[in-house]
Amino acid sequence: MPSWFQTITKSRFWQSFFRHGWPDNPLDRSLVMTTNIFFHLHPVKVSRKSLRVTYSFGLGVMSIIVFLILSVTGLLLMFYYTPTIERAYTYILHLQTQVPFGQLLRNLHRWAAHFMVIVVVLHMARVFYTGAYKPPREFNWVIGVLLLLLTFGASFTGYLLPWDQLAFWAITVGTSVAAYAPGAGPTLRTFLLGGAEVGQEALTRFYALHVMLIPMGIALLTSIHIWRVRKDGGLSANQTVDEDHRDGQKHD
Repeated sequence: MPSWFQTITKSRFWQSFFRHGWPDNPLDRSLVMTTNIFFHLHPVKVSRKSLRVTYSFGLGVMSIIVFLILSVTGLLLMFYYTPTIERAYTYILHLQTQVPFGQLLRNLHRWAAHFMVIVVVLHMARVFYTGAYKPPREFNWVIGVLLLLLTFGASFTGYLLPWDQLAFWAITVGTSVAAYAPGAGPTLRTFLLGGAEVGQEALTRFYALHVMLIPMGIALLTSIHIWRVRKDGGLSANQTVDEDHRDGQKHD
């Protein structure tokens, strides 16, 4: 190894990026794997049954891929949209008729949103019917429920943004139904609409929730969700695996 390269790898700047040495020994080679999120998504030991395609059907991975598609297409759509009641619908028409591949871009975003709702619901059903919510995975089940609610929230808030008759009356009915929720119903409706009826305040709030708050929440909780899956020993294949993993934690 050249002397100049050794000097770089021992510098404080290099060590601020890479917390281990150059992988020229067994310890540093193992640290390259265990400290890298892309190389170490799976735990050290996993159940062979959980690796079968027919066990999980890859629904969790599919949810993440669809969310990434929604993030990219949504970011591109933001270049051709402004959340104002005077021009929102006009921007949608311009996107579909004047922007090259605009109709394709909007349809990708729309159908990906529908597909994500379906996949997340199926993923939750798979976790429930395979008993993967049982100890020691209760915390990750709660995170999954929150992600399901955020997925519904993203779909609901995106419904108003085209500002057409279908969107207007769908949100009017949806928020009216939400107002009947025990206790917090009227407060929730006022928070979403910013007033007594669907208008500019509602469009602004739905836009902020749809493009900022809800995606940030999904990204944060998904990161925690994946981390917990790895810390809990991978996908739960059966109760015996969970018990062995829990016993191992106690001995540690």
